Amino acid sequence: MNSLLSSTVSVSRYLEIEKSKDQKAISVFIRERFSERYIQPMRVEKSLKNGFTIMAVSCLMIETLESFFQGWDDTRNKSQLAFCNFFDRNSEFHFIKGFSQEFYKHVRCGILHQAETTGGWHIRRNGEIFSRKSKTINAKKFHDIVEIVLINYCNDLLVLDWESEFYKNFRKKMKSICNNCSPKKV
Repeated sequence: MNSLLSSTVSVSRYLEIEKSKDQKAISVFIRERFSERYIQPMRVEKSLKNGFTIMAVSCLMIETLESFFQGWDDTRNKSQLAFCNFFDRNSEFHFIKGFSQEFYKHVRCGILHQAETTGGWHIRRNGEIFSRKSKTINAKKFHDIVEIVLINYCNDLLVLDWESEFYKNFRKKMKSICNNCSPKKV
């Protein structure tokens, strides 16, 4: 079986692209994979949108992007580090400075484990991006900024050196993803 990694790229096709070092095709593929999983599903009619769903998807995207950046096989026992690193490295998230660990605990873990935020944090789909005073996040604006980070990552895939640490980490993550598509022997 040749698993699909996105709607147009199978594992075997990805391996061909990697072998040929086609950075443009890689960038397009990653943009497609993330868009199909994390961006397009959030572009529904306004009345169907839910801030918690948008924030949950944003958190999935952050953790996945960070695992690509770090070259991690998975984020087991690294999730908090993933969020702190992600927010620290991406200046687009300057507004969350000083709140990374709280965000991780009360938003990411709250939504994932309790299906609600904790610690007095709030999710809305209107207002400013983040209110430090009320600990309220505009999920739509937050998600839009995560998408900007994705675009920047894909642009880096176009221009950075194939032998750079960035690309070595990317290939390590992709190797893990491709391996996860193979049936495991019991």
